[in-house]
Amino acid sequence: MNVLDKCYGFQRAHAAKKAGYYPYFIPLDENEGTVASYKGHRLIMIGSNNYLGLTTDPRVKVAAQEAIEKYGSSCTGARFLNGTLALHEELEQELAELVNKEAALVFGNGYQVNLGVISSLLGRRDVAIIDHDDHASIIDGCRLSVGETRRFHHNDLDHLDHVLRTCSDSVGKLVIVEGVYSMGGDIAPLPEIVELCRKHNAQLMVDDAHGIGVIGEGRGTAAHFDVSDGVDLIMGTFSKSLASLGGFIAGDAQVIHYIKHFARTMIFSASVTPPNAAAALAAVRIIREEPQRIKRLAEVSERMKKEFTDMGLDVGNTETPIVPIILGDEMTTLGMWRALFDAGIFANAVIPPAVSPNASRLRTSYMATHTDEQLDMVVSTFREVLSKANRLEASGFV
Repeated sequence: MNVLDKCYGFQRAHAAKKAGYYPYFIPLDENEGTVASYKGHRLIMIGSNNYLGLTTDPRVKVAAQEAIEKYGSSCTGARFLNGTLALHEELEQELAELVNKEAALVFGNGYQVNLGVISSLLGRRDVAIIDHDDHASIIDGCRLSVGETRRFHHNDLDHLDHVLRTCSDSVGKLVIVEGVYSMGGDIAPLPEIVELCRKHNAQLMVDDAHGIGVIGEGRGTAAHFDVSDGVDLIMGTFSKSLASLGGFIAGDAQVIHYIKHFARTMIFSASVTPPNAAAALAAVRIIREEPQRIKRLAEVSERMKKEFTDMGLDVGNTETPIVPIILGDEMTTLGMWRALFDAGIFANAVIPPAVSPNASRLRTSYMATHTDEQLDMVVSTFREVLSKANRLEASGFV
């Protein structure tokens, strides 16, 4: 048996490319925030996590450029040894302040945060209790740990209570949820989850990759519900609202001190590059100084949710800029993605295993910098694509 046989046998993606329905790894020529370009084909971008539109903000770009001039392009080492700059510590301080915690620790990316933090905290007699819809990085972090993992139904408080009750009082318990769920746009009911954790003597970690910069005046889900004191650890990424690449964990200073010395993905990885750190720091400051961006983002989100609902589309329980168009069928989803792409709209096609079977969807997401004219174009294009699909269905061609 050749370990590489599975590679040569994997032909599904090749078939999709040949048929013209492969929506992944599209090499963009340009990406100007709300507009992208592919082989000269201009597209309105509604598939990005650039929620505040800061990747093209001149202040963010200048901060990155100045960091390169001062520090160079890389630290060429791990934080543990030669890879810590004063810039990293400045960023960590401001991130901690942003999410109302004592301390923060920066990692190379968000995936590494969850892998490193979870695996460093969960011992052999500990249990992770995770939401069914938690991100793959949370699942993998649990797999890397030596503890046990149990799951509860998505945002189901009764089931969470049941799972916690079945855990022995003699084991450590870490509940891990997302603040804003990346595929549905819905928000975890943190006040109730905090109460359940207190009731069962469990600790709580919130992955707020899609909440920071979006809700709670940009401070995230815990701030949105005013329960920051009830959340032990808050995780975030730079690759969404913070317009960069990296990630962080925030919590009590002694807990962060422990993670700093035991999280293998931080200790054995090169540190965040100076331009990435500087760009994230600039974005944090803009979030604090320009609350109108978060307000505009909320207005755009509400408009698009209403527009799609009025078209009869299923947008689930979203309360954020992530507005899924839940279509169910995989081929229907890929066909609609292709039609929108050809018409100048860049959305994301999400199919199993990224979502449950029969829950395929277009994941659309919006930015504070989308103009009303761009949103008008998105709405009119969706209407045209749906109308054409309905005509084809009625004629018996599909």
